[in-house]
Amino acid sequence: MTKLSVYGDTKALFHLPDGVIYLDGNSLGALPLGVAERVGRVITSEWGNELIRAWNTAGWYAQPRHVGDRIARLIGAEAGSVMVGDTLSLKVYQALAAALDMNASRKVILSDTGNFPTDLYMAEGLIATLGRGHQLRLVSPEEIEAALSEDIAVLYITEVDYRTGRRHDMARLTAKAHALGIVTVWDLAHSAGALPVDLTGCGADFAAGCTYKYINAGPGAPAFLYVAPRHAGTARAALSGWMGHAKPFAFELGYAAAGGVERMRVGTPPVLAMAALEASLDIWDRVDIADVRARSLVLGDLLISEVERRCPSLKLVTPRAHERRGSQISFAFDGGYAAMQALIARGVIGDFRAPDIMRFGITPLYIGESEVMKAAEIIGKVITGEVWRRPEYQVVNAVT
Repeated sequence: MTKLSVYGDTKALFHLPDGVIYLDGNSLGALPLGVAERVGRVITSEWGNELIRAWNTAGWYAQPRHVGDRIARLIGAEAGSVMVGDTLSLKVYQALAAALDMNASRKVILSDTGNFPTDLYMAEGLIATLGRGHQLRLVSPEEIEAALSEDIAVLYITEVDYRTGRRHDMARLTAKAHALGIVTVWDLAHSAGALPVDLTGCGADFAAGCTYKYINAGPGAPAFLYVAPRHAGTARAALSGWMGHAKPFAFELGYAAAGGVERMRVGTPPVLAMAALEASLDIWDRVDIADVRARSLVLGDLLISEVERRCPSLKLVTPRAHERRGSQISFAFDGGYAAMQALIARGVIGDFRAPDIMRFGITPLYIGESEVMKAAEIIGKVITGEVWRRPEYQVVNAVT
């Protein structure tokens, strides 16, 4: 299989509208050109002609595990350890429930204030459902390591902070957590497809992530769940759906978990969404994630230097050190929401996160130096010219 050059070969494999510099791939990735053909083939040839037979003839039933093995390469996971399907919220719920069950004598879930809110909401909901006296303990991202102690059951954090792009040291925190008897659950929403991840090397217990951001599988694309092989045969499937049953088509009235990571299947897999994901993975199969990371850091440095030179009123909140950041650059600005609307109106698409964060995703498969330089120029004009103060940019949309 011929290796693709990052940006040089890969940009032409995505649909990018004319006049748009897309710096929001950390929220929703751009459309790979192969998606329409792949999904169309599934609709017309597989669903259309094979009908229900396609579960066997087209391999639909095996998709969650097969696609999981393709994602495993991007996150440093062992073959057979990743299951795809459902949403990220459900996958972190499954992982956290299994992790708590493995450490039943302890009652504290440790997370940080930079974690994505849905992860915290799912933890709160699980705690209420279990009714066993668990508590969710939150500290600042910088305090996580010092907060690890022997009363903690699960370390439950996102590797890369969704607001600031700050990156946790997965290997260091996992090692310290394990030394204290703590089970780890990592959210890779802003890691998978953005930077090299080594779940096996780090000894992570559980991890979950989405595929609609850097992996470019489309809105509502299925999530994935990693279960370390040492736990796969015993981890409890809290969402015990029929597809995770040992014999799903025997239709037994009692639940018996399937072997290995198969037990983490829940319901019927989203076949059309899986097809879009597979089309994107056709690109990723030919890309070295280390090359993507190297380009990301170069482009991130360029954006930081150019924006700071033009816009001293923007405050960088992303760490400058390469090892401490993901693949987005974030600035704090009091008029951040309006400024982002003004940028979008001028073809620079980033996004905003409350209360004042302007985010710019660096996605090297389809973004290069020329786009970064042009974006910085437009950012400079919007900020220094106070274009963002115009009334039309103060209207808050439902999705920010």
